Parts: sequence; structure tokens; C-alpha cells
Amino acid sequence: MRFGAFVPQGWRMDLVGVAREDHWNTILDVAGRIESAAFDSLWVYDHFHTVPDQTQEPTYEAWSLLAALAAVTKTSRLGQMCTCNGYRNPAYLAKVAAGIDVISGGRLEFSIGAGWYHEEYEAYGYPFPSGGTRIAELEESVEIVKKMWTEDEATYDGEHYQIAGAICQPKPLQDPHPPIWIAGGGEKKTLRVVAKHADYSNFGADPEHFAHKSEILRGHCEAIGRDFDEIGRTAIWHGLVGTSEADLNAKVSRVAEAIGRPEDDVRRRYTVGSPDQVAEELGKLAELGCVHVQCFFPDSAWGDSLEVFDTAVIPALN
Repeated sequence: MRFGAFVPQGWRMDLVGVAREDHWNTILDVAGRIESAAFDSLWVYDHFHTVPDQTQEPTYEAWSLLAALAAVTKTSRLGQMCTCNGYRNPAYLAKVAAGIDVISGGRLEFSIGAGWYHEEYEAYGYPFPSGGTRIAELEESVEIVKKMWTEDEATYDGEHYQIAGAICQPKPLQDPHPPIWIAGGGEKKTLRVVAKHADYSNFGADPEHFAHKSEILRGHCEAIGRDFDEIGRTAIWHGLVGTSEADLNAKVSRVAEAIGRPEDDVRRRYTVGSPDQVAEELGKLAELGCVHVQCFFPDSAWGDSLEVFDTAVIPALN
């Protein structure tokens, strides 16, 4: 099992208390900590407004932030979990992604999903069609991105998107193209798109949920004749790791203050535990075939959950 970690970006209120002029240095510091640890990749979210509530706290845009990180990191793979398809024209997105792959020396992980945050769509003036339409758009977008990355002049005439002789230069460095992650667990449509097009899937970290979605995905693979084991199954995990109960309580209290919610709500939203407890939880995912976990530590800007995970959880799992 491999691991990635998110840089603080603001979306989950993880830059609360950090002065605006210190945001980039804070992000840069955490990126360096991730890169020097046993994580193979660093990640950003693709959102515009904070959660659990919309506030005036910052949320840095995913792809511009990823471009900056591509220029200042050396070895970490770079991913977004996950790009909201409705926020960008797919031909434009393919061009942005290709450029970042070149800037990074071929370290891009390309992750995309159908989108879900209705309030963001409305606030920014994007249409928010039905779930079925958003998934159909997602599939067309993935097909266009692949064409842009592998053909000199890409043409596509779909129901939702059309391009005519679109050129994507430079092409990505990775051959034949950066790995494609498709996130989401919709059982009838999304996982069918995953079976057809994805190098990696992405589910939640609950073992029962992960096992169920995996079997649905297996069925879609069998229906189209694809080897189920070709798709790396991955999960997002959100949590705080502490060396003592007092340490964990202090971290929970500070996160609760930052997001403006009771401490019980923090404990519902995040795994809160010792290294042994976290390793046991994630070990169940490993037994189910999970090959990669992207970790969000809400204290990454000010705490040490990242380091405790690196030194005590990863060795226990590997």
C-alpha cells in the first residue's frame, strides 16, 4: 500500500489563523514535509468554497496551485482529488494538465469526477444538470483528454462536447499519458465509466463501503471484458493521529474551533486515533486490495499528525 497526503489549501478550513501573506510559505512547508517523508505523492482538492460551511476563509484553486507545486517539488507525484469536470472545458483541461506534467518532469496524476457541490456550481454560474448528464459529460471529457494527449489534431463530436482539430502541445511526458483516476462510487453509471477508462478508482475509506464498491466495479469490468486487476483501487482517508489521549484531545479541540463545529462533530468527520488504531483501520483496506490512500490531516499547517503517521503508521502497514 502506498500513501499520499494533501497540502493545506483552505477548503477544509485548514488555513484558519494563518495570515494571508504566510499562506504560500505554509503550503510550501507542508509540501516539503510530505516530500521528505514516506508519502509518494501530494494532493490538492478542486473546490472554490469552504466546507463544512461556506465562509470567507481562503480556498486556493487546484490547478494553479498544482502548477506552482510542480515547479518547487522534486520527487512527489502530484494529484487532484478530484477535478470537477463541470468547472473546465475538457480540451482546455487537457492542455493545462499536459503543461503541468512537463513542468513537473512527468509526475502528474490526473484525477477527475462528475462533480457534486451544487452550491459552488450556482455561485460560479455553472449549469448543474442531472447526475446522469454529469456522468455522461464526464465520460466524454475523459475521451477528449485522451485524444488531446495522444493525437496531433484531436476531433470529437459528442452529445455534450465537440472539438475540431484541437492541438495539445506540449504533450505530457508520461507515455502513453498520465495515469487517469476517476473518482466516485455511483454503481450503475460512474463505476461503468471507471471500468472503461480508469487506471485508478477512488472510494471512501470505510472497509464495508470499499468492498461493496469494488465488487460492483468487478461486475462492470466483467461485462465489458476488462481485467479487474488492471484498475488500482484507492481511498481517501481523513484523520488525526496522536501519541496520547491528551495529544488527540488538544488536536480535536483546535480543529473544532477552526471549523466552528463541536468536538463531537470533528470526531464524526475524522478518524481520531493512535498509530495502532489507525494502522488497524487502514490494514483492513489493504486486505481488501486498496493500493493507495490519500491522507488529509486537518492539522497539517500546525500539528504533527503527518509526522506521526509517517513514522508509526506507514511502517506498521508496510
